[in-house]
Amino acid sequence: MNNYKLLPALISILQTRNLTESARQLNVTQSAISKTLTQIRAAFHDKIVIREGNQFVLTRKGEELKTQLPLLMQTLDNLYLPSVMDPSQCQRQFTLASSDYVAQAILPLICSELAVNAANASVNYQLWHKDSLTELADMTLDLVSTITDNVPENLHGKNIGEDQLVVVCRPQHPLCQGNALSVNDYIKAKHVLISGGGDKNSAVDLTLTALGEQRQVFASVPFFQAAIELLLTTDTLLTTPLHIAADFAQAYDLRIMILPIDLPPQQYYLLWHAKHHQDPEHTWFRELCFPFLKNHFERTKILGMKLLHDNK
Repeated sequence: MNNYKLLPALISILQTRNLTESARQLNVTQSAISKTLTQIRAAFHDKIVIREGNQFVLTRKGEELKTQLPLLMQTLDNLYLPSVMDPSQCQRQFTLASSDYVAQAILPLICSELAVNAANASVNYQLWHKDSLTELADMTLDLVSTITDNVPENLHGKNIGEDQLVVVCRPQHPLCQGNALSVNDYIKAKHVLISGGGDKNSAVDLTLTALGEQRQVFASVPFFQAAIELLLTTDTLLTTPLHIAADFAQAYDLRIMILPIDLPPQQYYLLWHAKHHQDPEHTWFRELCFPFLKNHFERTKILGMKLLHDNK
């Protein structure tokens, strides 16, 4: 019979490509992890990882195993899960990733519901990186709320809705005083960019690049709240989804203008990897989160459409 006890160590080695780090993760000695690697190589009749300089590179077999093993291990783990989810007995830490805006506007609602129905469960919230969708198989994330044009293979999800980008500034901004914002106005203005948690602006910059133009970036900040504070004290512009602009415009004196660049709408999803799809606890958690995300999105988008109309 094959030695399945080697698999957790194999997964760690494939992900870290570093024996010292794998030994730390598994709480074993360096010599123990080296011995385990020798056993792994013998079991699979392959080197799996090959040292090159100060790092390891994966063999073809290693690359195949890195793709296959996380899903297989999750399938095995699911054999031990209860067939019926009892929230009151759930002691799991769920990991959710999105922007800092979702953390501020929606996470408190999710956590409040969790505290009432699953008091022993908890949430680990992480900022999402726009380029990580294809890496979900190797990540510990349960759910990600993000913008994407294409849902990669082996991901499941629910569409939250679509939205357009708009321009936000303080009412004292000179560009608020005249006609509709032009492309030339937009290019010459100073801009605030948000660097953390998702990708809201690359379509804008790609379109401007195609026109041979680029924006003047006055400041780049990691959080929405920091960007809003800059808007309130400087003559700068923020390009952001309409529903987010509308939500902040309820709390602050801000003006919303139509983006003078024609772009397709952005698609919002709640996504998870296929390895979680049949997990009863995961199913319960995503069904808890989705209505909060969907309802907030729809409410603020309707408000945003009204504000856009009023500002014309």
